[in-house]
Amino acid sequence: MTGFKGKYEHAVDDKGRVSLPSKLRKNLSPEANDSFVITRGYEFSLDLFPMDVWSQLEDELRSKLNKHREEDRLFLRTLMMWAQEVTLDRQSRIMIPQELMEFAGVTDKVIIIGALEKIEIWSPESFRSYHERNADQTYESVAARVMGGM
Repeated sequence: MTGFKGKYEHAVDDKGRVSLPSKLRKNLSPEANDSFVITRGYEFSLDLFPMDVWSQLEDELRSKLNKHREEDRLFLRTLMMWAQEVTLDRQSRIMIPQELMEFAGVTDKVIIIGALEKIEIWSPESFRSYHERNADQTYESVAARVMGGM
């Protein structure tokens, strides 16, 4: 599977629907069946997982998390309580649930980012704020720390 990539800005209609960019849709596997799970992401973003990728993530969570550790239970509960299934409609739109829109601060526009196996959805304000908070870090210095061990 080819990973999702790119940055796109799209409008959100009054019902909370947003079009999924065609360049991202072309990377969906047939196993996803135009279905996704959308859930809370990090830094006030939303994570959109194709259904086949979400199934793999659930398998990973089952095998890696220790249900006897409070921290693991907290993570699992938080991830799963926000998770909702969504499907592409005939106009290639998904509907963002209201409570997730409120969490992410989404109103009339979103920034959509391909992030390998998932798609991130941001309000433009949260995305800008995230970059401002990290302005003291250069791309090169972060890459050296993150990728240095490869």
